[in-house]
Amino acid sequence: MRGCMLFVVGLTVGVTMQALAAQNMTPNRGLIGLNHVGVAVPNLNEAVTYYTKTLGFPEAFRSLDEQGQPRLVYVHITRNTFVELQPGKPGAPAMINHLGIQVEKMQPVIDMFKKRGVNVSDSRVSPTKAVLSNITDPNMIRIELAELVPESQHYQSIQKWN
Repeated sequence: MRGCMLFVVGLTVGVTMQALAAQNMTPNRGLIGLNHVGVAVPNLNEAVTYYTKTLGFPEAFRSLDEQGQPRLVYVHITRNTFVELQPGKPGAPAMINHLGIQVEKMQPVIDMFKKRGVNVSDSRVSPTKAVLSNITDPNMIRIELAELVPESQHYQSIQKWN
């Protein structure tokens, strides 16, 4: 009887430990997924025309600077995935300048990465009204964390998707 009881207790402890370990195997809590890839292009108008007319990706929104010039243009790939086109240097080749990862809530994600020793910036609100933070990986690739609050252009564009 005692052996049976030890077996049951051991099994219970083992199952509990396995469940706790499984919970810790989802290390990136709060991350929703890849939202966009930012691309700097030498001719923004040509790039927007190519993505919208040739590829058929609808323009989602654009953000203008103080002079009314586009600072960036987002095009939908799918409902929740975009390409962010930005003006680059004329004559320079197009280049990917960041990855945008959508998060549920910014501060818990910043805290999670800081606990891991990641150099992550404090959050800020962008001109598009998204809450942003940045990480630069060891290869100098910028990872933009984005919380898409209801007033953000991203969120509004996703809600309008047919």
